[in-house]
Amino acid sequence: MPPRLLFRRLLSSAIAARSPEVSSAAAPRPTDPALLLRLCTVLYQHQNAPDGALQRRLSALQLPSAPADLRELFLQASARFPLSWRPMHRLLAHLTARHGFAHSPTTAARFLDVLAKSSNVDLLHSTLLSLPPGLLSDAALRAAIRGLAPAREVGKVSALLTLFPEAHRPRLLDFITEVVCSVCKLPDVAEKVIKQAEHRYGLSRSGRCCELLVVAYCRAGMFAEACSVWNGMEKRGIEPGAVAYEEIVVTLFKNNRFSDAMKVFDGMRKRGLSAAGGGACYHAVVSWLCKEGRTWCAFMVFAEMVKKGVEVDGEVLGDLVYGLLARRRVREGYNVFHGVKEKDIALYHGMMKGLVRIKRAREATQVFREMVASGCEPNMHTYIMLLQGHLGKRGRKGRDPLVNFESIFVGGLVKAGRTLEATKFVERTMWGGVDVPRFDYNKFLHYFSNEEGLTMFEEVGTRLRETGHVDLGDIFLTYGERMATRDRRRRAMNGRLTEVQDCSCLSSQESEAS
Repeated sequence: MPPRLLFRRLLSSAIAARSPEVSSAAAPRPTDPALLLRLCTVLYQHQNAPDGALQRRLSALQLPSAPADLRELFLQASARFPLSWRPMHRLLAHLTARHGFAHSPTTAARFLDVLAKSSNVDLLHSTLLSLPPGLLSDAALRAAIRGLAPAREVGKVSALLTLFPEAHRPRLLDFITEVVCSVCKLPDVAEKVIKQAEHRYGLSRSGRCCELLVVAYCRAGMFAEACSVWNGMEKRGIEPGAVAYEEIVVTLFKNNRFSDAMKVFDGMRKRGLSAAGGGACYHAVVSWLCKEGRTWCAFMVFAEMVKKGVEVDGEVLGDLVYGLLARRRVREGYNVFHGVKEKDIALYHGMMKGLVRIKRAREATQVFREMVASGCEPNMHTYIMLLQGHLGKRGRKGRDPLVNFESIFVGGLVKAGRTLEATKFVERTMWGGVDVPRFDYNKFLHYFSNEEGLTMFEEVGTRLRETGHVDLGDIFLTYGERMATRDRRRRAMNGRLTEVQDCSCLSSQESEAS
């Protein structure tokens, strides 16, 4: 069992053993909205008032008496003040003094989360130390770490290890490292916490901690620190995992250190990582080799994947197809594409991206029609890629004076009230020779993805088809049918628009043939 899951199971068993009265409590009743509104109003308006004045106004409210109802009221109120600690702190003091309020693991975690988001480090730390061990769930610890780590309170974060027995401290150290690296994205703080734990409590870092540090340092752009941790793993005799290898290789590729990346990859293969563990690294290497144009090397790695039994998914095949098309090996790319029986969206995207790269937008649109006809649902990236292939990243001047980039997209921005974004494109239309930024097709589609945009997409698509732009017309019509509103997107994902779209595809193919 992974250490994280085992640690959570130990926490849940400890909570169940130490607080049986919480688990046996009755389900809370729904909170009265009027009471909740009045309570939040009082807390907000009198959060800085003297204690006596606030107590009188809170005592005038008819708060529930059942413990479960009080906890539900506290949770509802804390949801109204997620970033303000004072109202919830004063409400907690009132409920504890007048109603005998006792925390549950859920309310304790929520209160710690409010304190962490409001950056009240001292109150967060004191509250955490005052809680009984039975209330320290993984959610409570995660909230406390999220508040202490950004404030760089290394000593207070490492002191969390003292709240648990010595047998659980190694797993808790892995948990702290994971939260600080993955959630807070502060690998330097995580490494300082690990060093303090080693010096003060005699713990030793595990392979999981080192792997998290390597990944976090690479993603933060601190490659020198990642290499330092990597070398420390070798000195301690810790074997890096597949995730660490993949992140190091990808970072080296991003830094244009191709030879070093392949050396690390060869080291992974020589050390005999299993095919299942090294599959992600194989995928990353194939993807980057195709991006670099080294198609021959990519196919060698692909053959090794097949030989070792590594799972080959649509992303790998899509990268291979894109690599072939980018090198203008179109026939081989089509052979690989048609050789796959069950195609997914990644393979279709690789095919369309390669065709757009070599200026074959018409063929990319035909692949798009096959994609929809086969039941594979396009996403926003599909439409943006096709629009960029037909119209360019900055927009091209069309042949028809009435139906072109300026009339559709620039005019659409003006109609949507985005005149500032359309200024440069209008200047280019009027005077020419003006450098314009990249046109954001994503925002344009977002502006008209509503009920009013349905008519626009239908009209524009019909006008484009009438003027001979059949491919662009099909793209607009398909987007209006399947993506313009949330309801249409849901129906398309459930497969209810397949028959309608199949008819439009057939009609478009007939018009092209004529």
